[in-house]
Amino acid sequence: MSEEKTKAEGPVVIKKYANRRLYNTQTSSYVTLDHLALMVKEGTEFEVQDARSGDDITRSVLTQIIFEEEAKGQNLLPIKFLRQLIRFYGDSLQAFVPGYLDMSMESFTKNQGAMRDRLAEALGGGNQMVENLTRQNLAIFERAMQMFSPFNAVARAKGEAPPEPDKPGSSEVDTLKREMEAMRRQLSELSQRK
Repeated sequence: MSEEKTKAEGPVVIKKYANRRLYNTQTSSYVTLDHLALMVKEGTEFEVQDARSGDDITRSVLTQIIFEEEAKGQNLLPIKFLRQLIRFYGDSLQAFVPGYLDMSMESFTKNQGAMRDRLAEALGGGNQMVENLTRQNLAIFERAMQMFSPFNAVARAKGEAPPEPDKPGSSEVDTLKREMEAMRRQLSELSQRK
């Protein structure tokens, strides 16, 4: 069935049974997590439902796919990121994290093709373009991070320095900003070496 038809009809329904088997109701066949990962990569929308209760368990199945990919050695998620993400559970900013991550991934996805092209050019001598794209993405990231640290923005507006790391009043967001700045400097140094 074509992807356009699938989109018009809505997401493909996958039923998950108690024996952990996944059943694609559109193709009337059992599928694996690898099949679902391929569907995601192809852009096919699907919803996973618990066969007994009918509950939507798509989020947990997608998380399971990520876990499986990480277990295969496809290490995409840095440990610091995972720890920071876990810290946000139960935090007052928890409600803002999904929107922020959606916005960040959307921005990254939009720039993905340009990043690939520029990376290819960088390997051929176009280092300045990669550096410019990196600066652009860091600027977007920093603007988004300011949403999470309104107190730092207020301090800057008053001409005061924001709280220093490891001092009372500093936040984990500030630590992330410093780490991003260090990564930016490292990228800049690497691009200057080539």
